[in-house]
Amino acid sequence: MMSKYLGFYTKMPLIARIAIGLVIGICLGLWVPAASFITVLGDVFVGALKAIAPVLVFVLVISSLSGASVGIGKRFRTVIILYMLSTFLAAVVAVIGSYMFKFTIPLAASLEQAAPTGLGEVFKALLSNMVMNPVQALMSGNYVGILAWSVVLGLAIRMVASDKTKEVLNDISNAVSKSVSWVIQLAPFGILGLVYGSVSEYGLDIFTEYGKILGLLVGCMLAVAFIVDPLIVGIVLKKNPYPLVLRCFRESGVTAFFTRSSAANIPINMSLCEKLGLDREYYSVSIPLGATINMDGAAITITVMSLAAAFSQGIEVNILLAILLSFVATLGACGASGVAGGSLLLIPMACSLLGVGQDIAMQVVAVGFIIGVVQDSLETAINSSGDVIFCATAEYLEWKKEGKELPF
Repeated sequence: MMSKYLGFYTKMPLIARIAIGLVIGICLGLWVPAASFITVLGDVFVGALKAIAPVLVFVLVISSLSGASVGIGKRFRTVIILYMLSTFLAAVVAVIGSYMFKFTIPLAASLEQAAPTGLGEVFKALLSNMVMNPVQALMSGNYVGILAWSVVLGLAIRMVASDKTKEVLNDISNAVSKSVSWVIQLAPFGILGLVYGSVSEYGLDIFTEYGKILGLLVGCMLAVAFIVDPLIVGIVLKKNPYPLVLRCFRESGVTAFFTRSSAANIPINMSLCEKLGLDREYYSVSIPLGATINMDGAAITITVMSLAAAFSQGIEVNILLAILLSFVATLGACGASGVAGGSLLLIPMACSLLGVGQDIAMQVVAVGFIIGVVQDSLETAINSSGDVIFCATAEYLEWKKEGKELPF
């Protein structure tokens, strides 16, 4: 009987389950505000995220770097540059949007955080965190140290380890990702507890603030999808980019919006590449690569949410630190997990750069899950359609050099 109910629960779309948990949490917060034990569900969920997120970042980066093809950087230099440039500019757009509106998020048990007094202090702390003992970095949730040591170990393993060792690392990475997916299955219960705690304390007004953050995220993503990315394509190809951009968004982005998985949308993207007349040997590698490193939506989510966390704590972020945050968000987005809400788990890494504590950062992650019904869907749509846009742009650039006519 238990397996029957469990099967019914897991087969229901995560969006629907989160929506149900959200509604139940609101109702309980309004009707029984004194039942504080319900908040335990939120505490357990946040605790599980805090426990698994550092391990996830560590093994994903090591596995990715150790298993990367040696010659891929030369063969696909143009498309990689386009992927990374687009992701960085997306983070910059998110910084600009965050400074224009400076939205904050009501957070429970907020703690005053000490703001960095200058860029020198930031870099000193950054370097100190980078060389922290890797075990201690994992235990303390020091994402800067985790990222630094995972890069070092990943590159070292790539140079000296056997293929079998790399396969083992890939299996470990897959196992951790699977564990994360199990934690994500608890999201409806966690959201229920977190929403209950927020509604019982702040009332329904709290959703006004959540709506503002969601509006900022959506605005930044649409600006990147229909202004920044077309601008890049137009400059590279010296041609009106919108026929290509709109076709990719229509045939790839719409599907990705509903699947909420760049990996699941790879077959759709490959079919679209074939329709666009691209070389199969080229796009069969660059499309899966894009599903890993072309993460405009993830960079926007990481940047907006981490800055909102800083503003909520009264931390003033200067422009130089914001630019540094854009680089960190770009690198972090490239390592975002493929599971639903994967980019949210990298918010604490960006928050640590701004002096925001882990307890606050994980509460912001939980807020991300609440608005994720729209945020994660649109994020995936922009990421996946961008894979085809820049894959096509890189090859069409070669066509232009050879004097071939472009098909749009």
